Amino acid sequence: MKLIRHGAAGDEKPGLVDAKGGLRDLSGSVRDIAGAALSRQGLDRLAMIDPETLPLLPPGTRLGPCVGGTRNVVAIGLNYADHAAETGAAIPSEPILFNKAPSCLGGANDPVILPKGSAKTDWEVELAVVIGARASYVHANEALDYVAGACIMNDLSEREFQYERGGTWTKGKGCPTFGPLGPWLVTLDEIPDLKKLSLSLDLNGKRQQTGSTATMIFDVAQLVAYVSHFMMLEPGDVITTGTPPGVGLGMKPPRFLKADDQMVLRIDGLGEQRQTVIAFDDWTAKVAAGEPTN
Repeated sequence: MKLIRHGAAGDEKPGLVDAKGGLRDLSGSVRDIAGAALSRQGLDRLAMIDPETLPLLPPGTRLGPCVGGTRNVVAIGLNYADHAAETGAAIPSEPILFNKAPSCLGGANDPVILPKGSAKTDWEVELAVVIGARASYVHANEALDYVAGACIMNDLSEREFQYERGGTWTKGKGCPTFGPLGPWLVTLDEIPDLKKLSLSLDLNGKRQQTGSTATMIFDVAQLVAYVSHFMMLEPGDVITTGTPPGVGLGMKPPRFLKADDQMVLRIDGLGEQRQTVIAFDDWTAKVAAGEPTN
């Protein structure tokens, strides 16, 4: 299945994508794409519903983050061998973990806001996975049993905040709109091989990132197992698994996002994201004027 959450920000309702690409409303069948709905039993119940019996959503319906109730967003740093090489970093001997604030999550096509005072906001296309069952001290050979599905995340990063302001990477990772998630949550039965997915990101029509999960240092199962040894993972939690080469920080000279930039992100079978960058002052002006912000 391809599961969605649709509607106004903060008031999203559950849905799914039918075989023809139509968006269908699931709110008569389940409260949200969250909690128990993400369990194996919950997903099996949703899979039994005939999409043709569900209301069709109108064109232009906003898609929110594809999972609700997220309490923890765990990100993995330097998890692609070719990305580590472009940054000049050594290959990690263990996964590098950091957190993104759950409040950074947004819809796949929502605008990206440059934070106040930002000079070095960067892009990162990533494969993310959503936890479907409580996971603690799980083994890699059973880790995928705890995964509800996969989706695209843009792990946006403010590099000055991340590297030049002291402390941890988290400072540059959790700003509002820094976690577009979706458009869909794709269940694992629709993904032939998590280790062979192509990823890409275009900026203003020019390809910046091209990669494959085949070059991940630690695969999804290893990461879920590893993270579960350091924290309790709950349904709806997100692990975003690192980015391939081509980020702005690695360019010579570095190139960072500016207002009106357009990003397009794609991963095989997981859909597409499209985001426009908005300056902080322009965003606040829109809010003050009561203009639409999605």
